[in-house]
Amino acid sequence: MSTPARHDVYTHGHHESVLRSHRWRTAENSAAYLLPALQPGMSLLDVGCGPATVTVDLAARLAPGTVVGVDASAKVIGMAQETATAAGTDNVSFQVADAYALPFPEGSFDVVHAHQVLQHLTDPVAALREMRRVARPGGLVAVRDADYSGMTWYPPSAGLDEWQLLYHEVTQANRAEADAGRRLLSWVREAGFDPAGITPSAGVWCYATPEDRTWWAGLWADRSVASNFAAQAIEHGLADEVGLELLADAWREWGEQPDGWFAVLHGEVLARA
Repeated sequence: MSTPARHDVYTHGHHESVLRSHRWRTAENSAAYLLPALQPGMSLLDVGCGPATVTVDLAARLAPGTVVGVDASAKVIGMAQETATAAGTDNVSFQVADAYALPFPEGSFDVVHAHQVLQHLTDPVAALREMRRVARPGGLVAVRDADYSGMTWYPPSAGLDEWQLLYHEVTQANRAEADAGRRLLSWVREAGFDPAGITPSAGVWCYATPEDRTWWAGLWADRSVASNFAAQAIEHGLADEVGLELLADAWREWGEQPDGWFAVLHGEVLARA
């Protein structure tokens, strides 16, 4: 029987407001659940590496082990190489690759890592099976994804409520899962990992200092009108430009609140291959 065609759409795209968020990420704030399991000399594959700030951090921890970052976008792979070059990291390489068909033999890596990737895929279980394939027997697959329904903020904002609802509608139209975080454990189990080798957990990003609040509100105000999320909302007939501008205004208004607080919940899983 033939495999059904997949038509994955990256909800966020690669607008500057999206990359601004990606470049903020480090191994410490985005992969803390994985760090205790790492040892120098390990090999690691970073699936969906983006501009590679996390990838480069992981490479520094694993040296002299080798790290490979892959992403579906050739443009982003170029940015990743620039990040590594600027950091002087020489044990990392990058290439364009499909998460469903990774160009590596079975058992190639000690660790296979994916951060904020599965939420954008129409078949996350298939991607997990592929990640398991390229991990060595007994190696680790590590996945972390946000859960949009689990995001919470203060003070209340009708505009941010509308943004959260629209985000879910856009991802549903893309056949992706915005609430991936809570589903990671079930997806990993469905992918065939031994339940005895699975360690689930959760992590949080919090934006509450004046600097963090302004930064988070500003990038989502920009995303609401200029990123692929905005374009897809219009394309799917879920919003118009006026409505998106109102969402951006709501983000800026929230960002100006001196008691503003925003938390992003993530699901996390470590699974033995």
